[in-house]
Amino acid sequence: MLLCLPFAAFYSYADTKAEQKFVAITAIVEHPALDNVRKGVEDELKDNGYIDGENLKLQFASAQGSSANAAQIAKQFVANKPDAIVGIATPSSQALVATTKLIPIVFTAVTDPVAAKLTPSWDASKTNVTGVSDALSLDSQIEMMLKIKPDAKKIGYVYSPSEINSTIILKQLQIELEKRGMKIIAAPAQRTSDISTAARSLKGKVDMIYTTTDNNVVSSYEALAKIANESKIPLVASNPESAERGAIAALGMSYYDLGRQAGKIVIRILNGEKPGDIPPQVGNITQLTINKKAAERQGITLSEDVLKSAAKIVEK
Repeated sequence: MLLCLPFAAFYSYADTKAEQKFVAITAIVEHPALDNVRKGVEDELKDNGYIDGENLKLQFASAQGSSANAAQIAKQFVANKPDAIVGIATPSSQALVATTKLIPIVFTAVTDPVAAKLTPSWDASKTNVTGVSDALSLDSQIEMMLKIKPDAKKIGYVYSPSEINSTIILKQLQIELEKRGMKIIAAPAQRTSDISTAARSLKGKVDMIYTTTDNNVVSSYEALAKIANESKIPLVASNPESAERGAIAALGMSYYDLGRQAGKIVIRILNGEKPGDIPPQVGNITQLTINKKAAERQGITLSEDVLKSAAKIVEK
C-alpha cells in the first residue's frame, strides 16, 4: 500500500494483517545521520522477531525539512492508529506530541526533550512519550577541538536559529568556552541556502568552525566543508557522518546505535509496556571519526594521539 501526500514521500512496507503490529516512523529530513537512526530502529525490530510483511507493518514519511509538513504527517499517522510512532529529530517529535496524547511516541535524535517540551522531566513521564536523546558532553567536545587545534580561542558556530537543539547548545557552549578563556562566534543560517554565506562570514574571525546535528546544516554539509577548505578554517562536528562529508573530526553518537536503542524501547511498548513508565534515555555509544584528507585541505596536521584515538579514519 502506498500513501502519497504532495509534501512528503510515504513508504508502506507491508499490507495490514490481523496479527501485525504497526509502527510508523517520521523524520524531519533525510540525511546520513537521521537515515542511520531509522535503519537502527528497523534493524532492531527485525533482529527481535518483528518481520516486515509478516508480523509487522512499517510506514515512513519524511517532512523534507518543513515543520508544516511534519505537522501534516503527524495528523496522518495518528489517523492511521499505529501501535507506536517514532519521531526522528526535534521538529518531527514535537509535531507528534502536539497531535496525540494517546498513541505511544518514541523520540530519538533529540538533544533536550525537556527544553523541547516533549517530556516534563528526565523521569518517566506518565504520558504517551519517551525516547532517546543524543545529548553529548560539551567538555569532551571542547577537548576534541583543542586536540585538533591547541591554540584555538575563537570558535565559529553555524546553526539554524529555529532549531531548539542548536540554540540550547549555543548557550551552553558560550558558558563552557568562557570558562577556558575561549569565545564563540555564532553565524545563523535560517535555510540550507544560507549555510555557505554564514560560513563565509566567519573567515578571518575564527580559529575553527564547530557544528552540531543541526538538520539544516547537516543537510548542506558539503557546502559548509567547501568554504572551510577554501578559507583554511578547521571544521569539526558532533556527529560521525559529518567527518565523512568534510569535517576534520567528529566526536558524537553513533546514530545507527542510537536508532537501535530507540528500537529497543519500541519493542518494549509493542510487548505491552507503557511509554510513560519508561524514563527517557541518553545514547550510550559515542565514537571519534577522523578525516585525514579534510585535515590536509584545511591546513591541519593531526597528532599521532588523535589518530590513535579514532574509532574510524576516513581518507577521502
